[in-house]
Amino acid sequence: MMIQKSMKWKSKMIKLTTTALATLLLSATLFANEVPQNVIDTGNKVSKELLKKLGSSLKHELKTNGLIAAANFCTEKAYTLTQDVNLHQVQGVSVKRISSKERNPNNTPSPSELKVLVSMQKLLDEKKLPAYLVEKEGDSYKYYKPLVIKKEVCLKCHGNISKNKELSEYMSKTYPQDKATGYKMNDLRGAIVVEIKQ
Repeated sequence: MMIQKSMKWKSKMIKLTTTALATLLLSATLFANEVPQNVIDTGNKVSKELLKKLGSSLKHELKTNGLIAAANFCTEKAYTLTQDVNLHQVQGVSVKRISSKERNPNNTPSPSELKVLVSMQKLLDEKKLPAYLVEKEGDSYKYYKPLVIKKEVCLKCHGNISKNKELSEYMSKTYPQDKATGYKMNDLRGAIVVEIKQ
């Protein structure tokens, strides 16, 4: 009886310590004490602009031409549209998408960005994921907008695609190293990163 209580107590302490360390790590690396308001405003504006541009184009393609055409749109146009949004930003502001399970190699995170994605996953698991995270790197800020799967339509290409033979063949041919399947609703898909140089 005493051994069981002791083991439960140790388990609780380990869990609390792990949570406390994760929180300390996050507050130290992701949340600057004073993030300039213009960084937050710019991150919000640019991430919304990219989501709107990609989302409306993909929705139109899916509705008009079907699933394979929508997948083809992502292959041929999503990165270009992201670069187009980049071109319309003021000097010192850039945007991209990242994922730890990328489909397009252009969306591979840097080591520091991967750490942020890991932290986001922990926060999501604890139901504490905020609308954005900010990290300071030298003279720049990185604004991270989590991309969480909230619509069933996303799972058509990112869920279990094995039942759709045509789509599976298209993906394996177009993205032989594809990691971006097997997702479920409310999974973390990745993030939009807006870099703002001060």
